[in-house]
Amino acid sequence: MIPESHPRYESLMTRDKIVEGVKQGITGMQGLIAQGRGEAFDYLIGEKTTPGALHAQRVAAATLLLAKRPVISINGNVAALVPDEIIRLSEAVNAPLEVNLFYRTEARVKAIIRHLRAKGAKNMCTKSDALIPGIEHERAKVDSTGIFIADVVLVPLEDGDRCKALADMGKTVIAIDLNPLSRTAQCAHVTIVDNIVRAIPNITGFAKEYGRSGKDELLKLVEGFDNKKNLADAIHNILKHLSSCELPKP
Repeated sequence: MIPESHPRYESLMTRDKIVEGVKQGITGMQGLIAQGRGEAFDYLIGEKTTPGALHAQRVAAATLLLAKRPVISINGNVAALVPDEIIRLSEAVNAPLEVNLFYRTEARVKAIIRHLRAKGAKNMCTKSDALIPGIEHERAKVDSTGIFIADVVLVPLEDGDRCKALADMGKTVIAIDLNPLSRTAQCAHVTIVDNIVRAIPNITGFAKEYGRSGKDELLKLVEGFDNKKNLADAIHNILKHLSSCELPKP
């Protein structure tokens, strides 16, 4: 048991969710490594949502609301960390959930689908009857009525080659990635440099807020966004945070 008074309580609880996901067959063992890498970058931004990330989350919400066929891609870490939150986002922007895995087995895919449905997910794309061009691994398999024909795809915790392949298909890609230097971050149209446990609830909140906004207002927000500047700001934030830390004297 981890007491709430522990200074690393939130971080340790997040790790436990990934471990439990592995035990349930939802998350792959490699997901533990990905979680550790992400946590390291979260330290670098101060374990908080920066103003730049908050703006990117606003843009993400507007982009999803403007989409004709938005889809939210789900992997094992997402299903373990934010199942309830991702379902609420799906409902807020009317975007189906679709499981897509690099270390794919049919057993894992079915386990994640069962897990999400048990949490209340109703809008899901569950086929794997189409292939993303240019991908030679299991992540090429997608639903012909889901990711394959989507105009906007949210790809939290993504790998870079599929992110680029989706962009090459003409899709707008929204990524959540704590590493602003990753291929995913660089290839996406909107990159949210933040922890997924903070980002998803924020996007949902903005989607509900912007649901009452006019199309022109949303377009202005989206068209004014520059992802290269966004990533540069994220790197600057890391340097700023590091320079503000007190270093021990040698």
